[in-house]
Amino acid sequence: MAFKPFDLTGKVVLVTGGNGGIGLAMAAGCAAAGADVAIWGTNAAKNAAAAEKLRAHGTKVAAFEVSVIDEAAVADGFARTIQALGRVDACFANAGIGGMTPSFMELGLDEWRRVMAVNLDGAFLTLREAARHMTLRGGGGSLVVTGSLAGIEGAARNEHYGASKGGVLSMMRAIAAELGKDGIRCNSVTPGWIETDMTELLFNNPRFNDRVMPRVPVRRWGKPEDFAGIAVYLASDASRFHTGDSIVIDGGYAIF
Repeated sequence: MAFKPFDLTGKVVLVTGGNGGIGLAMAAGCAAAGADVAIWGTNAAKNAAAAEKLRAHGTKVAAFEVSVIDEAAVADGFARTIQALGRVDACFANAGIGGMTPSFMELGLDEWRRVMAVNLDGAFLTLREAARHMTLRGGGGSLVVTGSLAGIEGAARNEHYGASKGGVLSMMRAIAAELGKDGIRCNSVTPGWIETDMTELLFNNPRFNDRVMPRVPVRRWGKPEDFAGIAVYLASDASRFHTGDSIVIDGGYAIF
């Protein structure tokens, strides 16, 4: 039999925030590799449009309205995902929001908590539910969170966003250390400057581009589709000995 390490046939992949941007690209990559896919999002219209695109790959697709900041909603969403697709072999905690303030001194507690609720608490609730399912079912699995360079570098006026992403990076290393014995591997994907709805204002800012793009060795913004391959790898058996890592996808920005 031919060696097909990236074949996801028979696997089920869940992607939160999977109705657009990086999340949709991850889901599309996995569907193209043969996986059945579930996406979670809070916008019903976007969910439906994304699901229609994903079904073009010929695998099963389920889309659910789930707010990852709601503990009961996450548990219910996971139960509905299992009911629809039977299991979850790889869970991508990708749902996230941005936030920028005029200065750290003007950062309010409500804004701090708003960003933390989605980016850190939401990832925790999602991955905890997935870990419970995988340990009870047996056979291992893959847990992945979408981080950010803001979690490992200084991001002025983004202290709350940086703290939330630094938190998920640390959480994933701890989960990897704890659940490796159960065959569950845990990794982070760390994007650099990627062209999405979240970065639209910066992408269209000539001054920003003039200052930042020369620092990117490949000399372009990242695209959501640049994350399809890493998603397939992390969902596949090719990554079965890869855990506790933060995989930077940034066109070389962090090293230049």
